[in-house]
Amino acid sequence: MLLFFCEEGDDLAKGRVIFHVDMNSFYASVEMAYRPDLKGKPVAIAGDPEKRKGIVVTSNYEARSYGVKTTMPLWQAYDHCPQLIALKPNFPRYREASKQIFSVLESITPYVQPISIDEGYVDVTDYKGDLTPLELAKWIQETLLSELDLPCSIGVAPNKFLAKMASDMQKPLGITVLRKREIEQKLWPLPIEEMYGVGRKTADKLKQIDIKTIGDLATKNVLTIKNLLGVNGERLHMRANGHDNREVDPEAIHDFKSIGNSQTLPFDTTDMNDIQPMIKQLSRRVAERMHAKQVVAENVQLMIRYSDHKTITRSRQLRDFVEHETQLEQVALDLFHAHWNEDPIRLLGVTAQHLTHKEEAGKQLDLFSYEEEAKKEPLYQAIEQIEDKYGKETFVKLNSQPEPPVRTSFQKDFLSQRRQQ
Repeated sequence: MLLFFCEEGDDLAKGRVIFHVDMNSFYASVEMAYRPDLKGKPVAIAGDPEKRKGIVVTSNYEARSYGVKTTMPLWQAYDHCPQLIALKPNFPRYREASKQIFSVLESITPYVQPISIDEGYVDVTDYKGDLTPLELAKWIQETLLSELDLPCSIGVAPNKFLAKMASDMQKPLGITVLRKREIEQKLWPLPIEEMYGVGRKTADKLKQIDIKTIGDLATKNVLTIKNLLGVNGERLHMRANGHDNREVDPEAIHDFKSIGNSQTLPFDTTDMNDIQPMIKQLSRRVAERMHAKQVVAENVQLMIRYSDHKTITRSRQLRDFVEHETQLEQVALDLFHAHWNEDPIRLLGVTAQHLTHKEEAGKQLDLFSYEEEAKKEPLYQAIEQIEDKYGKETFVKLNSQPEPPVRTSFQKDFLSQRRQQ
């Protein structure tokens, strides 16, 4: 366990105190808590262990010591670790464990903001108990371990961004304090790819202007960053300098439930030359608003109102996050062709639903997302076709196309359900 002790007069003693609680190898840890015989053995949660297909969703630290990594094809994980124990995910089990985790956090303060099924922010600034912030963090960690047999790492900082970065600095079972006055020493030397909110594409753009570390970003002229990345660049620049005024909001999971636009047609019509451009226009407006709010969607809804005012809504749960106009338009058109009864139409609407902030979405990939990413690899489909023709043993070192992913958005569904209880 790594502890940096709080000193009198520092920014934790006189300001906000935010925890970021991040469960370690959550799915695998839950399985080991349920089956103690797995402890000490390399364990991975993957798509279809029986067929040696799919993608590693997570693995415990014993498996990681052999080189088993998240998103690695399962066949490759077995190459690294022949004794690997691969298990199918058990979503109800993980959901129940998560409920118990957040119950522990909410026993301390109501200011708990779940971010995903296995992580959340806790604002303990107004905590009225006898424990210091570090003692409280230690109590949380020990309680989750002793009562639920689940390990976690905790970041302690004056804001959400620094707390999140701190929780990643020591795993497993770490408690790390990151003060604003320490960022030059502990935060700035880190590669830019390790900064929360910076994805691969953003990192590639930043490297084009010689920004390779978080410190490079923090000290670069903010106008240069803003010209490159827009408003998000300015936001990243501020956070690299330790500034983040976001509140810990227990109701944040209800924010941005949907973004939609609807419009009445100039006249009732059955002409696709009028209908399709309208759907395209509506999709563009929704995409623009999503971009402004920096969110992505997992569900698209189409509304059709007929000339007799009868209105229907039909939606589709998607296999991956979408955000672009063309993506929204395609789903909306598919829904239209599947459900239009060919009566004259008066109004159309397109809505993006099940929204997630972009910076969170990149950190919340579950089994579904991992499987979908693998599916995009161009070789998989060709390999599957060849294996179907010539047999499964045709390829020794190549992976076949993964099974269709589990269709679930259980993380966000679960978070919404638990807030309604």
